[in-house]
Amino acid sequence: LTVLNAGRRYLKAEELSGKVFVTSGLGGMSGAQAKAAVIAGCVGVIAEVDEAALLKRHKQGWLMEISNNLDHCIARLREARKNKIALSLGYHGNVVDLWERLVHELDTTGELLVDLGSDQTSCHNPFNGGYYPAQLSFEEGKQLLSSNPGKFRTLVQESLKRHVAAINKLADKGMFFWDYGNAFLLEAQRAGADVAKKGANKTEFRYPSYVQHIMG
Repeated sequence: LTVLNAGRRYLKAEELSGKVFVTSGLGGMSGAQAKAAVIAGCVGVIAEVDEAALLKRHKQGWLMEISNNLDHCIARLREARKNKIALSLGYHGNVVDLWERLVHELDTTGELLVDLGSDQTSCHNPFNGGYYPAQLSFEEGKQLLSSNPGKFRTLVQESLKRHVAAINKLADKGMFFWDYGNAFLLEAQRAGADVAKKGANKTEFRYPSYVQHIMG
């Protein structure tokens, strides 16, 4: 319902075939995103750093395909988008790399390959394993979290700034991003990312919340 209503409200589309939804997190909060994309008829690309979570969702049948190669992910996205095939594709990697690759595609080809975007990393707990920094592999991140949590925190906040910068570039070209209630925008703001709503007070974000704007 969230994905369908986001399409209705922001894309003015009752039917989402050929549309692309990019998000992250296939763990405890958000295993349903992959399934939702297919039910809604769109192309869902969901990034996840933890291979165990990816394999679990794939085994459940909630995730149709898995790849750790961004070139392959972009090729499959383009193919499914062109042919209006419903697809849930799990990218085994950091969502920041995925967003930045989508920016690269926009910059080099002029194509905006994503229509809807969100995030379901566990950003309510970003410094204790809920969000992993793009600068490190998953295993390196786990080791740093254990050995130097202060450095881990710094890298998470740097990663959040990159994360938002990429989303902002795509949103400026017409992608619609929303907050999925996981404290992503709040933690990004605390990290110094550009998420403030222009001309509004400091408690307002440039992107809407699914509770008020989509489900409401």
